[in-house]
Amino acid sequence: MALIEGFRVQNYRALRDVTLGRLSAQKTGAPLTPFTVVIGKNGVGKSTLFDAFGFIADCLTHDVETACDMKDRGGFERLHSAETDAPIRFEIYYREASGERPITYELSIGLDDTGRPFVESELLKQRRKNSKSGQPFPFLRLTRGTGHVWAGEVAVQLDGEEDNGKEAVELTDLRQLGIATLGTLKEHPRIKRFRDFLKGWYLSYFYPDAARSLPSAGPQKHLNSHGDNIGNVVQFMEREHKARFATILQRIADKIPGVSSISTKVTDDKRVLLQFNDGAFADPFFAQQMSDGTLKVFAYLLLLEDPEPPPFICIEEPENGLYHKLLETLAIEFRAHATGKKNAPQIFVTTHQPYFVDALSPEEVWILEKGIDGYSTVRRVSDMEIVRNLVAEGLPLGGLWYSDYLDAR
Repeated sequence: MALIEGFRVQNYRALRDVTLGRLSAQKTGAPLTPFTVVIGKNGVGKSTLFDAFGFIADCLTHDVETACDMKDRGGFERLHSAETDAPIRFEIYYREASGERPITYELSIGLDDTGRPFVESELLKQRRKNSKSGQPFPFLRLTRGTGHVWAGEVAVQLDGEEDNGKEAVELTDLRQLGIATLGTLKEHPRIKRFRDFLKGWYLSYFYPDAARSLPSAGPQKHLNSHGDNIGNVVQFMEREHKARFATILQRIADKIPGVSSISTKVTDDKRVLLQFNDGAFADPFFAQQMSDGTLKVFAYLLLLEDPEPPPFICIEEPENGLYHKLLETLAIEFRAHATGKKNAPQIFVTTHQPYFVDALSPEEVWILEKGIDGYSTVRRVSDMEIVRNLVAEGLPLGGLWYSDYLDAR
């Protein structure tokens, strides 16, 4: 499974220049862990960081102008950091699998002469084959929709050499990402895999009332971002993965007292009802009667147990509506699924709940803070020697955060 080792965002609201993990230009620093958590006070930019991932995904699915207007973003002018004329920029540094040559994707979005958002530039680059170090070279380079692409699995730009692999590219729609178009072509497998990787990102906009809706009956393989097809996914799991579904039910029964079984019922008008049985009553409770916390934990476990999980899962504040003693267990579940198997998803979480952080290691946690200039800064907690030492002595990380040991000093 692909793994993001580093992510940089510039000029995106309060994120004037924030980097998590390791980028291609950096010679030192550790990459992001498979389970990464960003913490911080209210208003420091955690939601903006979560939305930065969502914005990139929306740019691919739609176009950059539509992405600027979606999800109450308010357009480019509200997204763009104040007091700068530089474009909004993103950089993703990732590997398709362990041992593979890393790939860097750079995206810049600005305003055209008419004042509309457009793609200023895109770059995909990789080291040459059999090269374990050194400078990466482009295999896609576009500026204002014009540039070059190198086809196949290994071709990259050649400096000072005859380059027969270079092909000219000119796009007609400067609001569409180049990877959205070129990634559909058979001769560009690396671009296709990166496009598919981005397309597969799962950003959770789950809210319990969506899970209480009554969707039309019909099995569906994957949970959608809002969770309003949860009954359809249960139908699919019951039909195609009985053993896995039984495991999910057992996990829920172990973690939420009173829930002994979950099933679906199709109504006469072909709607799906999600049924919860607590073992004490003959008649089950329906999802419409269950607590927000029960539905939320069930949705997360269903997502994690997906036989074909998304490569990247991003969840904002999973603690909302949950009993505090469930949070450490939930964090452990997230880590187990991010690290426990070959095709495990990478999981990225933002939180402000110390009980959740108690289950984490300093290497997994980044703290986002607001600088005196109003822009966000970020630090890896493992870079703080006093915190590393206190955790090594057995003190829980969430407790240290609550006691202000993680604050800037």
